[in-house]
Amino acid sequence: MKKIGYWIEAMRLRTLPVSVAGVLMALGYNIENGTFKGIPAAICLVFAILCQIASNFANEYYDYKAGRDRRGRQGPRRGVTEGEITPRAMKTATFGVLALAAILGLSLTHWGGLWLIAAGVGIGLGALAYSAGPYPLSTHCLGEVAVFFFFGIIPVNLTYYVQALDWSHSVFLGSCAIGLMGANVLIINNYRDIPDDRAAGKNTLATAWGAKAMRILYMVNASLAVIFTLHIWYVLPTGWIVVPVAYIAASFLIMKAMGRLSGARLTPLLGMTSVCMFVYALCFLIAIYMERSLLIW
Repeated sequence: MKKIGYWIEAMRLRTLPVSVAGVLMALGYNIENGTFKGIPAAICLVFAILCQIASNFANEYYDYKAGRDRRGRQGPRRGVTEGEITPRAMKTATFGVLALAAILGLSLTHWGGLWLIAAGVGIGLGALAYSAGPYPLSTHCLGEVAVFFFFGIIPVNLTYYVQALDWSHSVFLGSCAIGLMGANVLIINNYRDIPDDRAAGKNTLATAWGAKAMRILYMVNASLAVIFTLHIWYVLPTGWIVVPVAYIAASFLIMKAMGRLSGARLTPLLGMTSVCMFVYALCFLIAIYMERSLLIW
């Protein structure tokens, strides 16, 4: 049972709402436009979660191989670094989960076309490129950019497309919003890890820009995310405007807490940021569904 706990910890469950949020956002747009399809929607959801787990596993394995992790770090324990999971087992799990995701992704070609194979290969490479390869994105101040694309732009637009077989300007704005919210999760992670990353020689946006700049960026991202989706909230019944208002308020409180806390005490803020993102997307989906149901009746 203890061994299972190490693997669950390696999945980083507190961050998984990030991948779910992108799919929920897309489904909201599909429902709004009458293009929702249950089976491809469910496949997209599981595919997104598997890709994130594979990326988390790869991050742990390749950071260990490159010496970018050390025992007793401030963030969540790394099973491989602590000797609780063997490097070989983590590498096998990484590619095993990616294989499962690939099988699911292939099934989506039934709805979206064979060109999705190329998109799937790109997503798989992206899951590895964050930590691996000759130019790991996470060590060249590009982690937040990677999250913006692979947890925002790509999943929202592709999930929408495989159901609607079309693209949308409004959906693209929503994908930008989700990407910025997801980037804020990584901002908290790297903000917490500044001392450890500097000691290990890991270059992140947080180590390059410093703590104050990252707090400002966190709030800028949150504000832009709301601006990009405000056109949707505006046409919904008045009460729903509380969602973007509450999101901005929560983001402000988290940003202020970042300035007061340090080390492991910042970890709960990561979970809070992830949950805020998930709740925002879920409320978006519920609001659209309720509005659509009222129109039908």
